[in-house]
Amino acid sequence: MLSIKDLKASVGEKEILKGINLDIPKGEVHVIMGPNGVGKSTLAHVLMGSKAYQLSNGHIYLDSEDISQLDTAERAKKGVFLAFQYPVAVPGLRLSEYLRNLYNIRHEKQLSVSEFRKVLKDKLQLLEIDRVTLQRYLNDGFSGGEMKRFEMLQLLLLEPKLAILDEIDSGVDVDAQKIVANCINHVAKENKTSFLIVTHYQRLLSFIKPDKVHVVLDGIIHRSGDMSLVDELERKGYDHIRQNHPTVTL
Repeated sequence: MLSIKDLKASVGEKEILKGINLDIPKGEVHVIMGPNGVGKSTLAHVLMGSKAYQLSNGHIYLDSEDISQLDTAERAKKGVFLAFQYPVAVPGLRLSEYLRNLYNIRHEKQLSVSEFRKVLKDKLQLLEIDRVTLQRYLNDGFSGGEMKRFEMLQLLLLEPKLAILDEIDSGVDVDAQKIVANCINHVAKENKTSFLIVTHYQRLLSFIKPDKVHVVLDGIIHRSGDMSLVDELERKGYDHIRQNHPTVTL
C-alpha cells in the first residue's frame, strides 16, 4: 500500500529526514517510535504533503503510484489521511455540517441530513460519542480525548487507504486510548486500511498489537521488529539501540 524510498526532507538548511525506507502492506499496522526531535512527526507531515518541509530526495508510492509531487488535497483524494497531534479548533463550524460535507466530498455524494444520520450511527457507537455532541463547533473547547475521538470519526467517514496517526494517544486517558485502539483494529480488519502510527507510549500498542515497530534515530529508521522491540526500549532506552545495534530492518 505504502512504499517510501530513500526519503530525505529538511526545514530551511536543516535536514531532518536523512533517508527513510519503509514498506507497509495493505491492512497492516506499523508504528514509529523514537525520542523527541528525530523526525517522527516530520515523516507524518511529509507523507501528507506539508509545505513546511522541503523534499530533497526520494519517492513516496501509494498503490504503486508516485505521489511525491502531489499537494495535500490531491493526496487526500488518493486516500491518505492524517490525524493531527494537535487538532485545530474552528469556532462557528458545526461538527454535524462539517462531517456531512467531508463525507459527501470524499464519496462524491449528496446525502441529506437524515441519510447522513444513518451513516453516522454505528460509527458514533464504536467511538462512544453522544449524538448531541455533533451540535458543538469543531474541537472548540474539546478535551484531548474528545479531539482524538473526532479525528478517528473523520477517519471512519473518509475510509482512507493509508491512515497516518501523529501521537493520537497523547493527552488522553486510558479509556480514550482503548476506544481509539478499538477503532484502529476495526478499520484495519474491516476496511484493510494501512496504518502508520507515531507514538511515544507502549500502552496504546498493548491494545493494538502492531504488525511491525520501527525505531527512528537521527533521521533514519535505525531498527525494525515486533512488539519485543518495544519491550526492549522500555527496559534499555534508545541509547542502547543506537550504541549496540547497527541500522537494520527485519
